[in-house]
Amino acid sequence: MIKIEKVRNSQGALISVAPIASEQNVVIDDANLTLLPALIDPHVHFRTPGHEYKEDWRTAAQAAVRGGYTTVFDMPNTLPPTITRAYLHEKKALIDSQLQEIGIPLRYRLFFGADKNHLDEIVKVKDEIIGIKVFMGCSTGNLVIDDDESLEKVFRIAAENNLIVAVHAEDEHLMRERKVEFKDKVGYAIHSEIRNVEVASRAVKKAIALTERYKTRLYILHVSSAAEIQLIDRAKQAGLPVYAETTPHHLFLDTTVYPVLKGKAVVNPPLRLASDRAALFSAIHAGTIDTIGSDHAPHTVAEKEKKYGECPSGMPGIETTLPLLLNAYHENLLSLDEIISLTSKRAKEIFNLENNDDVVLVDLQKKREVSESELKTKCGWSPYAGKVLYGCPVYTILWGRCFFV
Repeated sequence: MIKIEKVRNSQGALISVAPIASEQNVVIDDANLTLLPALIDPHVHFRTPGHEYKEDWRTAAQAAVRGGYTTVFDMPNTLPPTITRAYLHEKKALIDSQLQEIGIPLRYRLFFGADKNHLDEIVKVKDEIIGIKVFMGCSTGNLVIDDDESLEKVFRIAAENNLIVAVHAEDEHLMRERKVEFKDKVGYAIHSEIRNVEVASRAVKKAIALTERYKTRLYILHVSSAAEIQLIDRAKQAGLPVYAETTPHHLFLDTTVYPVLKGKAVVNPPLRLASDRAALFSAIHAGTIDTIGSDHAPHTVAEKEKKYGECPSGMPGIETTLPLLLNAYHENLLSLDEIISLTSKRAKEIFNLENNDDVVLVDLQKKREVSESELKTKCGWSPYAGKVLYGCPVYTILWGRCFFV
């Protein structure tokens, strides 16, 4: 039995909670701890199968629990990509084996990849997936839907089968044009020029138009700019079933970090201006941004040190998202209730998840430096290395098991 006594809720009041059934006998009685719902990460890339040298579910599950997460949604751009029922079942078997090996029963759901040559597979797996992932522009891997006919078919199939479509909203054709335009430019910062705000906003506009046509539930991943927010806000005001996610790196990093982080700052969509960061926080307060996904996308240090054009996009983030958000709370940028909504409440509502007893207990007064030697992710680095964050998780309780983190 796990007993949680004399801890605080998000309003700061002392509370005790009903005992949680467990094989462990644990009593947590610490008025310095604050109880929050365990976090849900609707956007991770745990790299299994095919890229386990970057990450696998053994290391990723440890990183998730350390970050206060007990539920994750994994993306389909693996090797092979999750685009058939057979590949989906093979992936699940690998995940279950790896989680069993380390004894962490992480809750997970899988996105299914939209591939123009395998769209007939979607109906076969509709009851086994959390949603359909559409890459409107190329990112890691080779999954992309870059023609309107296939894109419309995905939205229609999703609407007919009550599936949500999660889009990586970058316009592939505009990106190709801009790559030619900037072909003689060098340096990592050019990434934010090639994949500029128009690349994202054009794709968001197209996805929203398809939602209006087919009434498909639309989840827009890693929203990064003020222009996207304006389009999403209009769609919500019009009553369309459109939901928006942002990421910690788009909230807390911007284009000024390229000289320091170099290839480690390269992500898709790219980092934006400080004014876009401010717009994201305003959108959270307004309710336009629904969730935060870590977009945990690890690559090795050696890969990130390659020159621009060869350096892959993505960064780890699942261990640092909650500390970053708690630090933002101390900086009066977010309230605790907004953090709960971003990391748990809205994801449950949007994806129709069942309730559970998972919780995370955080110490709002504890300061911890982001130390790469302490990270559980296999890639072993963080863009926030050396940063001291104010507030951190202490215990994560998953399926009645208490993890000291």
